[in-house]
Amino acid sequence: MPTRVCCCCSALRPRYKRLVDNIFPEDPKDGLVKADMEKLTFYAVSAPEKLDRIGSYLAERLSRDVVRHRTGYVLIAMEALDQLLMACHSQSIKPFVESFLHMVAKLLESGEPKLQVLGTNSFVKFANIEEDTPSYHRRYDFFVSRFSAMCHSYHSDPEIRTEIRIAGIRGIQGVVRKTVNDELRATIWEPQHMDKIVPSLLFNMQKIEEADSRIGPPPSPSAADKEENPAVLAENCFRELLGRASFGNMNNAVRPVFAQYSHHVIQEILGHLDACKKDSPRVRAGIIQVLLEAVAIAAKGSIGPTVLEVFNTLLKHLRFSVELEANDLQGGSTGNANLNTSSKDSDEKIVQNAIIQTIGFFGSNLPDYQRSEIMMFIMGKVPVFGTSTHTLDISQLGDLGTRRIQIMLLRSLLMVTSGYKAKTIVTALPGSFLDPLLSPSLMEDYELRQLVLEVMHNLMDRHDNRAKLRGIRIIPDVADLKIKREKICRQDTSFMKKNGQQLYRHIYLGCKEEDNVHKNYELLYTSLALITIELANEEVVIDLIRLAIALQDSAIINEDNLPMFHRCGIMALVAAYLNFVSQMIAVPAFCQHVSKVIEIRTMEAPYFLPEHIFRDKCMLPKSLEKHDKNLYFLTNKIAESLGGSGYSVERLSVPYVPQVTDEDRLSRRKSIVDTVSIQVDILPNSIPSDDVVSNTEEITFEALKKAIDTSGMEEQEKEKRRLVIEKFQKAPFEEIAAQCESKANLLHDRLAQILELTIRPPPSPSGTLTITSGHAQYQSVPVYEMKFPDLCVY
Repeated sequence: MPTRVCCCCSALRPRYKRLVDNIFPEDPKDGLVKADMEKLTFYAVSAPEKLDRIGSYLAERLSRDVVRHRTGYVLIAMEALDQLLMACHSQSIKPFVESFLHMVAKLLESGEPKLQVLGTNSFVKFANIEEDTPSYHRRYDFFVSRFSAMCHSYHSDPEIRTEIRIAGIRGIQGVVRKTVNDELRATIWEPQHMDKIVPSLLFNMQKIEEADSRIGPPPSPSAADKEENPAVLAENCFRELLGRASFGNMNNAVRPVFAQYSHHVIQEILGHLDACKKDSPRVRAGIIQVLLEAVAIAAKGSIGPTVLEVFNTLLKHLRFSVELEANDLQGGSTGNANLNTSSKDSDEKIVQNAIIQTIGFFGSNLPDYQRSEIMMFIMGKVPVFGTSTHTLDISQLGDLGTRRIQIMLLRSLLMVTSGYKAKTIVTALPGSFLDPLLSPSLMEDYELRQLVLEVMHNLMDRHDNRAKLRGIRIIPDVADLKIKREKICRQDTSFMKKNGQQLYRHIYLGCKEEDNVHKNYELLYTSLALITIELANEEVVIDLIRLAIALQDSAIINEDNLPMFHRCGIMALVAAYLNFVSQMIAVPAFCQHVSKVIEIRTMEAPYFLPEHIFRDKCMLPKSLEKHDKNLYFLTNKIAESLGGSGYSVERLSVPYVPQVTDEDRLSRRKSIVDTVSIQVDILPNSIPSDDVVSNTEEITFEALKKAIDTSGMEEQEKEKRRLVIEKFQKAPFEEIAAQCESKANLLHDRLAQILELTIRPPPSPSGTLTITSGHAQYQSVPVYEMKFPDLCVY
């Protein structure tokens, strides 16, 4: 009974399924049943409308067999598909082809090399069939990607690896032939396909060239060897590809070649530049210009060592050019020699500008992760006085050459940082980058300070607001600028707690430089505005206002003896920034106070406003001490206005004092320690007698009365104590630590000098014991060379 039921159910199945089932033997080792295959082929040719169902059913069986790893039945199914594909050429073959390509894709996706090769062979047979009508909906994106991946196979077995690579090349060749013969052949020339096909072919051609270079010249290959040689097959396929390309498609086919071998081209150009480093500047500039054109293709596909090699070589030639320029300037004489020196100087500047342009272009086209490494690499080359952290040899440059190389490197850094966007400011300005960038050594020249600020702007401006802030001015309505900003994240808040004092100090000292020009004040104003936009919470806003008030006080008191233009420039900078920050935080009382001061200045002291002081032929005042206090921004007014809006204003009453760093004592510039630490008294015997006489006060009854009356001194002492207590209660810990550290460092230096003088033993005729390289040695001093005190000589 069960047997009759099975036979009955089998008879009810569609005929095409019974014919397909019959071609599969019970044992897959027996292979395809040829008699039943002929019946299936005759049925498919006689009833072409059934091809779609036959293909779908075969695909279903093949997918099931692939999953169950029944390779024998998979081979039988693909053989049957190939025979049906070759026998049928009717209009109904289109749906069958879709099932066929689906099965080929299944085989290519499998991890078994045997099935991948089987699928490739079937696809190549299909590619050689000329269809009667084009297929407008069929695309071969998957097959291009899969065959390209097979060309890069790294199978552990060399024979299997070669077999898979050959299959990948033959598959690409089949795709090219199929799409070129199609009406829609333009799709294969799209850049996304060419960027996969061309590098895959070049990869196999390069591999055999490397093997031939090790073994020697090979004999001429036979026809059979060409089919088994990946390099020969790839070369033939590449020739066929370029042979079928039209003039319009040739660019897409050739460009990946340059991208694939661009690093070799760059290495050759760099080697040529090294070989020609003693040639004329214009020759070197021409080579660098060629390098600039080459890196336009290579930048996005460059790997780490290649990138570092390019930058290291360019920076080496930049140093060499600056060294030649410095030597020419130092060795120049009068007459014709000066003309030659001037000509060489201008030529070397052409070389330097070409190098900077190449560095900037290459760096700006790198991915962000590589660009951050290059930023650190260039910053590590910048010379900083008193330290040995930089890796660039400047021993032969001198002061002028060192300044020149600093400017060149910062210009390169400026171009590399252009367009760089980081999610957090810590990523853009890590401590290892920020510390040397804000070094006092890079503040000795107005141009250096400009470049440092511009680099900071590139890294701080994450919302492209800098263009809206261009030009220092009093902005009537900041809302019209449409400033873009986001809520300050936790990482940015931590950055300001750690590095805020360092930024404030740089701006404070930068405002008080005597060689500042209009651009310096503009960049300083932009720095304050960008910190407000990108990094300012309520605490930072208070610190920035304290900084602005400290700048105003320094311009009024003028302890640095700045010219009147610079003092008025600082006043104008403070006015522009307080106008900006008052509108950004939108505190009405604060805005009202700032607007009132600006209005009074417009009427009585226009030289305190940026629109007037930075204009040509602006009338300057003779002094600032006699001005009305209504012309100044008052701390108590600001504290009152901000306190009413919920701000913590206790620290506003504490004057801002810049933080002191260790490099201040090492730098050749005047150290800030001199302005905030205890001054050393001058010995009385070093003062001329005339000065002593002139400073002598006449002793009168009133003078003695004032000397006896100590009430005034007591009041002063109480006021000093109150200020000290208030400072330690309200001032930030960083400022207190900075002041204590400066005093401790100064005391330590003085003690070290005293101990060195007192502990050092006096010279002795019998010799002084010294230890050199672990060996004790006695160095004797002749008696006639010893210096004795006056009391010991008789």
